[in-house]
Amino acid sequence: MPPHKWTDESRDASCYYEDTTASRLRRPSSSSNSSASVERSDDEADDEREAFCSGERPLIRSSGAAEVNDDCGPKTRHIFGFMGFLGFAVVYAMRVNLSVAIVAMVNQTAIPHSNSSVIDLDTCPLPEPNHNGSDPNPQREGEFVWDEATQGLVLGSFFYGYVLTQVPGGRMAELYGGKKIYGYGVLVTAIFTLLTPLAAHWDLPLLVLVRILEGMGEGVTYPAMHAMLAHWIPPLERNKFAAVVYAGSNIGTVISMPLAGWLCSLDFLGGWPSAFYIFGLLGILWFVAWMYLVYDKPSDHPRISSSEREYIERCLRLVNQDRLVAEEQDQDEEQDGANLRRPQEEPIPWSSLLTSVPLWAILLTQCGQGWAFYTQLTELPTYMSNILHFDIQSNALLNAVPYLTSWFVGIACSALADWMLARRYISLLNSYKLWNTVASVVPSLGLIGIIYVGCDWVWVTFMLAGVGSFGGAVYAGNQMNHIALSPRFAGTMYGITNSAANICGFMAPYVIGLIINHRETLTQWHLVFWLAAGLNIGGNFIYLIFASAEEQSWSKTPAPTTTRISRASLRA
Repeated sequence: MPPHKWTDESRDASCYYEDTTASRLRRPSSSSNSSASVERSDDEADDEREAFCSGERPLIRSSGAAEVNDDCGPKTRHIFGFMGFLGFAVVYAMRVNLSVAIVAMVNQTAIPHSNSSVIDLDTCPLPEPNHNGSDPNPQREGEFVWDEATQGLVLGSFFYGYVLTQVPGGRMAELYGGKKIYGYGVLVTAIFTLLTPLAAHWDLPLLVLVRILEGMGEGVTYPAMHAMLAHWIPPLERNKFAAVVYAGSNIGTVISMPLAGWLCSLDFLGGWPSAFYIFGLLGILWFVAWMYLVYDKPSDHPRISSSEREYIERCLRLVNQDRLVAEEQDQDEEQDGANLRRPQEEPIPWSSLLTSVPLWAILLTQCGQGWAFYTQLTELPTYMSNILHFDIQSNALLNAVPYLTSWFVGIACSALADWMLARRYISLLNSYKLWNTVASVVPSLGLIGIIYVGCDWVWVTFMLAGVGSFGGAVYAGNQMNHIALSPRFAGTMYGITNSAANICGFMAPYVIGLIINHRETLTQWHLVFWLAAGLNIGGNFIYLIFASAEEQSWSKTPAPTTTRISRASLRA
């Protein structure tokens, strides 16, 4: 039967997909009369959908006040998305505050530098002194004497733990639900963020251990959220929704960087330690709200409206396996009264996952993007301080601007991508490739541009915040590709690719520390930017060749594998 109520949501879903969930779930009846009735219903539904898609039917057909009231207020999936957004904002604030705080923690003047005469000639000039001869950007020296390699170790230690829990986090979210995995991941991150100042004052190895444990907590968040998106978000909303949810990382960075820089310049709670205390407490408060407001699936949520739940499940083609098995049992009993069915579960096809060429294409382009991203995230504050000679507050503010512009561009590109897909102007695969290219190539040109603009901080900011902002297009690129390849194993797949990509999180700071190696010069930093741009563009080239948007054969749900047991054998 045609639906009682059409909405703009169902228009996109029904008109984009040629076959609806209802047609997939129809089951033939043994009765000829029932079969004829089903055929008539199919014809009616097809005629109604054709008229609706052509604009001959109104978008909304009211069927009573109850349905109107059912749609009042914010959608449950939007509340879920908002809480996911805030969760990523909090965890990224806890992740990046060390990148800013380390500028205040380290005593740069106590670190020996090789060949200081060459450094003086190959660096940006110091700011002009004030009329009274004082430094216009006074900066207190920190209490830790860590050279570039040690700083790289401290900054990168977070990602050792972050990589370890990616795949387990995705799989646990698939098995046990993403709510607890995502929530407890943020909570663990918050607890160890609170312990960071104590560990730093106690011992360097203890600080590295705390950062590793903090990374392990945060490592489950992305794959857990990916698994939840597969249950909550209709396909034609995923690009926009993912852009908003995952953009929490950008907003968290935008807010935390200048806030951390300001806190480090104060005497409140000792200066730089206050950045860790405040963000850690925010993480705990968020955890309480998350556990109350969010549930694993629409079917688990006690406060979701019936119309929204029906819409989500219809668009996602979700099937209540218990209900279908019960229906099959009833039909079998009516036919012969002698058989029962018992479903059998399938394990994860690990060999198919690890040999999937499209999955490897996603992995490699994420590695290139990850290297460029973490070069900017973890090392750019040091570049701004030691090469461009910014004070910590100006440094943090300018480093935050690119993440704000990237957020705006990401939402705009994702909305445009969904619009083009809904109008069928572009195929899903070409959409992934187009926006992934934008997200990889354009920001890489920005990094190369930094090399040529030299010490002009205005142009450096433009290259990072203007050209680099197109990195936000990644949400319409490879980020949703996992769900297209395998909705059933999206969390595990994202864990695999994100784990590999975040290896760059600890490799990039370490390699950059080896490149700099007590030589804070423009020439050495140019090598850093060339390396990041080259890896990013190279990864995208591989993605263009081998990417796919088709659900893989090993992901498709096979015909129900059942074991037939006679009632006589059960009695025996």
